[in-house]
Amino acid sequence: MAVLKLFGAWPSPYVFRVIWALKLKGIPYEYIEEDLSNKSPLLLQYNPIHKKVPVLVHDGKPICESTVILRYIDEIWPQNPLLPTDPHERAVALFWIKFADDKSPFISKLYRTDGEEQQVAAKECFEMLEAVEGHALVGGKKFFGGDEINMVDIAFCSVAHWLGVIEGFTGLKIFEPHKFPRLNSWIQNFKSVPVIKDNLPDTDKMSAVLKRRREMLLASKSS
Repeated sequence: MAVLKLFGAWPSPYVFRVIWALKLKGIPYEYIEEDLSNKSPLLLQYNPIHKKVPVLVHDGKPICESTVILRYIDEIWPQNPLLPTDPHERAVALFWIKFADDKSPFISKLYRTDGEEQQVAAKECFEMLEAVEGHALVGGKKFFGGDEINMVDIAFCSVAHWLGVIEGFTGLKIFEPHKFPRLNSWIQNFKSVPVIKDNLPDTDKMSAVLKRRREMLLASKSS
């Protein structure tokens, strides 16, 4: 059995992307929690460029960046595939994964910023939701790829869980179910998948952590 280690930090959505992919495929691994304020020598050794989590280490070889890791996992362990085999469907999936990667950072900016900068992030988030609602979830699909969860669903995890938590303690209201009925239905479907449901970060705990982080970030900006 290959030795597989995942270096992560709670409550990063990018780390949970990898956790869910590994669990969907039934792959055992060792999880190592990192303190990002005091990064371990191993993390710095495995990811010397960005010095970030997640990092997957397979037989001593590191793979960095969540989307790269997901594609690696899907190629090495083909059971329960996370990407379509049809070339066009695969290309469409990769387009939306790239879109999620480009837009998801604006969700974290909602709690990392205030004032005009926060309003810009909120506008970007709203436009992202509009694009997904109007173009990615058409045709009554349960998930982005149809009836089964795939890599696109995992890529949009910040919309499914983190956005609501951040809205809760910042007082922002970007996602309104009646404005995004397809997305709202998808969120319910996504979070009812046993692997997702059983491995979601606790809402109250995450809210407390991110709220404290927000207070520290804003205090450091004003000092």
